[in-house]
Order: sequence, then C-alpha cells, then structure tokens
Amino acid sequence: MTAVLVKRDRHAAIRRLVSERPIASQGDLVGELSALGFDVTQATVSRDIAELGLAKVMRGERSVYVLPETLGAQRAPSDERLRRILSDIPVTVGRSGLIVVLTGQPGTANVIAQAIEESTLDGFVGTVAGDNTLIVLFPDEPALLRWLDRFHAIQAPTEAIAVTEALSR
Repeated sequence: MTAVLVKRDRHAAIRRLVSERPIASQGDLVGELSALGFDVTQATVSRDIAELGLAKVMRGERSVYVLPETLGAQRAPSDERLRRILSDIPVTVGRSGLIVVLTGQPGTANVIAQAIEESTLDGFVGTVAGDNTLIVLFPDEPALLRWLDRFHAIQAPTEAIAVTEALSR
C-alpha cells in the first residue's frame, strides 16, 4: 500500500475516532490508531492533527479534539497557526514573475497553504500545493511585494522587528 493511501486511510480513521468518542490527547489518538492497525508515532499524529485542522474544545471537565466543521461559524482569520507552522518547518522563499514559490519539508505544502488561506495575508489570487512546494499567485507586483513583507514578518517576527529598527536609524 502506498504512503498516500495509508495517510488517507489514517486521516479517515482519525476523523471517525474524533467524531465517535472523546480523544483528549495525541497519546490517546496514537493508542486508538494502533488498536486499528496503524503504525504511528506521536509526531505523525501531531502532523495529522494540524493537517486535518482539528481543534481542542472543552467537553465537560476536559478538553478533547473536534473536527473543524463541528465548530460552527468560520473562525476569524488569524496568523497564529501560520506562525506556529513556520516556526516548526523551515521554508525557503523564491520568486518567478508574479509567483512566490515556498519550499518546505516533504509532505508540508498543503499544511502551509491552508494556514496561508486561513491567515490575514491578503492580496493573492490563490495557492497551489504539491508535496513540499507550493506557489502563491498574485495579480500584480505591488500586491506581491506587500504580501512578501507581511509573510516575512510572520515567518520571523523578531527578525522583522530588528530589520525595521535597523532601517529606522
């Protein structure tokens, strides 16, 4: 069975488990998936949780994972998820015309693209993600440059502050 099929089946199992019973931790999820025959680690489950957009909410006296569609109204755009992802995944930034090319580790492009779509970054037409590379499309040069400035500020907020302070001297 290919890795893509295993991942698809594992994601389906996670969605089913989270919707059927309270799953309070990544360790609980590893145990449930192992019982179903999946060979997973906590790191794999952590990536799966991010990719599926699972959220933790209070249910009674404890917090449990829930599917994003069960949260009701769409969450307001936020840069926090993108900031967390970019702090964990090294991403290189390239450019070709009105296209920004972002390259991360294998299997991370969809997660990064989704986080960009959910962030406050705007001015882009859309994203297209492969395995480790995604492209962000822009209508014009000013929109691309504004987006890059904001992306770099989210990617490395302390470096962006230092650059801004250095430029203002």
